[in-house]
Amino acid sequence: MARHDRQYEPEKKEFNEQVITIDRVSRVVKGGRRFRFRALVVIGDGKNRIGIGVSKGSDVQSAISKAVEVAKKQMITIATYKGTIPHLTQYKHSGANILLKPASPGTGIIAGGTVRAVLDVTGIQDVLSKSLGSSNKVNVAYATLEALRALVPADQWVTNRGKKATTKKANAAEKKETTKEKEAKPAAKKAVKAGTK
Repeated sequence: MARHDRQYEPEKKEFNEQVITIDRVSRVVKGGRRFRFRALVVIGDGKNRIGIGVSKGSDVQSAISKAVEVAKKQMITIATYKGTIPHLTQYKHSGANILLKPASPGTGIIAGGTVRAVLDVTGIQDVLSKSLGSSNKVNVAYATLEALRALVPADQWVTNRGKKATTKKANAAEKKETTKEKEAKPAAKKAVKAGTK
């Protein structure tokens, strides 16, 4: 029999998957306890898109696959600037409080545990982080995601600063005009009364 050697190329995955934690959870039923597995997974394409998913399954593999599907439905695009984040951001989710700061080129990702797992799949190369609250992995992961979601692109950020400055000047000018009008009204009334007399 002729033997055909076929070379199978591994399929390229669209997203990088990172399993942060797998926990065994139990539920008390009439017959005793029923055990299941809960998986926390973060996925990203390395090009500023990221998603986090938590799901349960009867076995580890089904829990992970379900969590990946949940993460794909909750994908967000984050703003970056020259390999880092455009500005400092902080977010509190439940008991977890995450602080992210921009870093100079060559710094790398200064983070540990759950925060590093989330930042690794984003495509960000240089960033500083600090966890200021609870170490619960689910809360830390979602706090990191929300902190990244709150980032504003550098071009819009600078424009908004200019707009705010312009608005402040306009407000100050309006206040001056209003004050002048208020001062002018009593003077006009006095003049009218003097003319009547």
